[in-house]
Amino acid sequence: MELRQLRYFVTVVEEAGFTRAAERLHLAQPGLSVQIRLLERELGQPLLDRAGRTVRPTEVGAAVLPYARAALAAVDGVRQTVQEYTGLLRGRVAIGLVPGALTHPFDLAGLLAGFHRAHPGVEVTLTEDLSDAMLSALRDGTLDLAVAGVADRTPPPGLGWAVFVDVPLVVAAVAEHPLMAAHPDGDAVSPAALEGHRLIGLPRGTGMRTVLERLCAGAGFRPRVVFEAATPDALARLAARGLGVAVLPGPDPRPGLRVLPLADPCARARAALVWRDRGPLGPAARELLGRLREALRAGT
Repeated sequence: MELRQLRYFVTVVEEAGFTRAAERLHLAQPGLSVQIRLLERELGQPLLDRAGRTVRPTEVGAAVLPYARAALAAVDGVRQTVQEYTGLLRGRVAIGLVPGALTHPFDLAGLLAGFHRAHPGVEVTLTEDLSDAMLSALRDGTLDLAVAGVADRTPPPGLGWAVFVDVPLVVAAVAEHPLMAAHPDGDAVSPAALEGHRLIGLPRGTGMRTVLERLCAGAGFRPRVVFEAATPDALARLAARGLGVAVLPGPDPRPGLRVLPLADPCARARAALVWRDRGPLGPAARELLGRLREALRAGT
């Protein structure tokens, strides 16, 4: 097994085809196909499903993919570590973000600009995605760092995180909404009281949505989420139009809405800086992670 074959395999998966992968690798397509066949022959299992219009990893290929990426990352880490010790920090850092993360809780754009000035040889890429997808991408090596919503207090195996938002969840609706009328004294709303109401929440795959679904499941029903939006502010705007009950991070007031706490200690909205704590994390990613954690500790 050769390192270049692993790189070819990963590239074909990422490009979902041999033609685009060959162009990216600056290779002839027949030569690329031969190398993949040799790798499959050595391993004794097909790694790629070539039957459809797009090339996809087989079940074995999907299982092998994280290890191939880790091997490539380890070799890149060796090179980058040597460069780091000679003062030539280079490499690539892939960051995933939830919507709105560029400005909260610190000036991420400004911090990245400072990092770029200090290390112009490092390529930093940013993508926005759902939190669950980003956690999976961290595990398989597609991402190095992420700012994500999380549903639990502690990270799952293979990941580390620093929680920087941990606030109670609240429900918000216009004052005349039946749920608000049933709580005139501003007392807390039990999750069971949400049953049957039109809810407004973040999409599935986000930390807050996971918490909401757990709360409702614990009360014996599935939440009726009729509107989804990517940010809490968008949820509040929908609720202010009388379209339902928004589930939001609190306890701040929302213009045009009554806000009530949820009566459950698990009703928390959390966001965290997340990284992979198993397998190699390149010097560039470690340096940027250190800067981000310092910014969080400073509250800037």
